[in-house]
Amino acid sequence: MIMQTLFLNAAIVDATATTPRMGNVLVEDGIIRDIHAAATTADNRQVIELHGKTLMPGLIDCHVHVVASMLNLAANSQLPDATAVLRSLPIMKGMLSRGFTTVRDLGGAPYSLAESIEQGLAEAPRLIVCGKALSKTGGHGDARSRHDVYDPNRWKNSFGALGRIADGVEEVRLACRQELRQGARFIKIMANGGVASPTDPVAWQGYSEDEITVAVNEARDSQTYVAAHLYTPDAIARAVHCGVHSLEHCNRIDAPTAQLAAAAGAIAVPTLVTYDALAEQGAALGLPPASVAKINEVRLSGLESLSILRNAGVTMAFGTDLLGELHVRQSEEFAIRAQVLPAAEILASATTVAAELIGMKGKLGIIAEGAIADILVVEGSPLDDITLLANPGKNLRLVMKAGVIYRQQGIS
Repeated sequence: MIMQTLFLNAAIVDATATTPRMGNVLVEDGIIRDIHAAATTADNRQVIELHGKTLMPGLIDCHVHVVASMLNLAANSQLPDATAVLRSLPIMKGMLSRGFTTVRDLGGAPYSLAESIEQGLAEAPRLIVCGKALSKTGGHGDARSRHDVYDPNRWKNSFGALGRIADGVEEVRLACRQELRQGARFIKIMANGGVASPTDPVAWQGYSEDEITVAVNEARDSQTYVAAHLYTPDAIARAVHCGVHSLEHCNRIDAPTAQLAAAAGAIAVPTLVTYDALAEQGAALGLPPASVAKINEVRLSGLESLSILRNAGVTMAFGTDLLGELHVRQSEEFAIRAQVLPAAEILASATTVAAELIGMKGKLGIIAEGAIADILVVEGSPLDDITLLANPGKNLRLVMKAGVIYRQQGIS
């Protein structure tokens, strides 16, 4: 049984250095053991000659929904659990094949799915979960049509449900405690209106200050943080004021609000590819008309939001937020961000910054001794052209997660 992998003549790239470094990397028992390894053979060691190809850390997507196999989220929540589980498997396998060795799920995936992946029961990225996202009645997590007056939480325990309803301070407190008890690594709240939900205008506030504050306090008491779905300046400012750490989307942020977020040390997670994908394909793939009508309210300000966040000094992590058949467009986020941001910052957003956001700084997102052996081999240097990562079918040669190779082409 092979316990070691030795990569020879690699151009080692990560976000801790501005230029590649040639060297040999030894992996043993799922850990990077030596980044200055000797070019020697040994029992139970496979040797892979890279001939100067780029060796870099596995990618981290900080905003996914792996259980969302349909664009119609109400229908998705009503799938039989067995069906919903099986439909999530090719979604996760696709993410791994594109080089995303870790993903942070922002609503839907239970801890049991993350645990099953760690046990080797599915070919999938490492999964960081929040359980079900929290929403007010009529908010972004309420998938009911306007004329549905039945219990909004009747599907909350379904595998395919992305969220649950919690109204008022005490319901929010209880919901946070329940999700944390069940294995949530952080709490997700819907703090603005959204596109995929049918009855909430984008500019609606999702939660009151008291409700957000209780969620933040419960998360902090459990040594974690709150992530919030956000678009508008007033909602973002409210969330930051209440202590929310992870600001999702932020498409319509303005400069003063971005400066407020920077001063608070919050991390933004833009997800621009999902709006392009929904605008181009959403209606044909079953996105309800009420949602299609809201897409441009947030899509058209997406690129500008990147500049505003960068100019204010807000740290940005990488996210995509794709649903249903659109998951295959995950890697396009690199090319979209490249229109505005430098390659090195985009690389950091999907590696070192993302690792810190998920609580795995020094373990993921770097090529260093003692780090988990999540490794990609790429044709070309992402530091020179980050859009290489937007075309994994052409440029990605190898995917390794925790020392196990899941994809290999064009190298031996």
